[in-house]
Amino acid sequence: MKYPSKNKAVWAFAVILSLTLFSGCLRQKKVTVLKLGHVLDINHPVHKAMVYMADVLSKKSHGTMRIDIYPNGELGSERDLIELLQIGSLAMTKVSASPLESFVPEMKVFGMPYVFRNHAHFWKVLNGPIGKRLLLAGINYRLRGLCYYDSGSRSFYTKKVPIYKPSDLKGLKIRVMKSQTAVQMIRVLGGSATPISWGELYTALQQGVVDGAENNPPSFYLSHHYEVCKYYSLDEHTSIPDILLISEPIWQSLSSQQQAWLQQAADASVAYQRKLWRQATTHALHKVQKAGVVIIHPDKALFKAKVKPMYKAYKDKPVYKLIRQIEAIR
Repeated sequence: MKYPSKNKAVWAFAVILSLTLFSGCLRQKKVTVLKLGHVLDINHPVHKAMVYMADVLSKKSHGTMRIDIYPNGELGSERDLIELLQIGSLAMTKVSASPLESFVPEMKVFGMPYVFRNHAHFWKVLNGPIGKRLLLAGINYRLRGLCYYDSGSRSFYTKKVPIYKPSDLKGLKIRVMKSQTAVQMIRVLGGSATPISWGELYTALQQGVVDGAENNPPSFYLSHHYEVCKYYSLDEHTSIPDILLISEPIWQSLSSQQQAWLQQAADASVAYQRKLWRQATTHALHKVQKAGVVIIHPDKALFKAKVKPMYKAYKDKPVYKLIRQIEAIR
């Protein structure tokens, strides 16, 4: 299309004005920022998955939504972060299901030893109606679960005494998360449970405040606890997932489209994290062995038999029905 020469200046001015206004609109585009705090190392598979989620969300929302991540406990302990979500001062966090027991009683089921037959059973439960129901069980406590991240299975690691059977735990001070179920499990197995925050555990192990702890291979490796504890007994007593939480008030403040984008980004990060987790577990076990840690494969049947009294103690409690529902899933 041609324009009269006398109008060229007017046309050029119009084009420049349009571009200026468009650029101004871009600069003024409203961006919804969600702050996410957690206690893990930046090399942890879960942290990497949340970085991936942030990238996916940015793309899906065309840059109108952003997640700022604060790792390494910069904003406080897991309990601190949960409480910040409840009052709406923090948008999101990743916590283990165990500390959630104090807020969402149903989460106790994850702390029950050997409630899942294997990893396939574990994910069948989490991806099914029970898992979806548990993600929303904290809404009345202003906490909404978006997804589960793989946290493998937890096993004992100790400084001086190798754990081959439950009686080897007798008299040992074992660090646990701030979970009543975890405390009960250690007591039933014969040890002395000592709740200590994750950030303080390395020093506690060094100074002999505790004789050992329990966690999955990547956490054992990335925390450098293998530098102090030279025995790792893969009894795999519990499979406790990590849960990505969002503050319910903040969730409700998002539009339906924003909620959909965020949920899609979280779901995409789950598949990414599970792949990273498998790689990290193999890598962690190789590295700690190379550093001189003795890997023990105890008879799990001995530990299963020892914790049976825990199930009896829960018979009159609501969580017992949930345990039976999980056991019935094939």
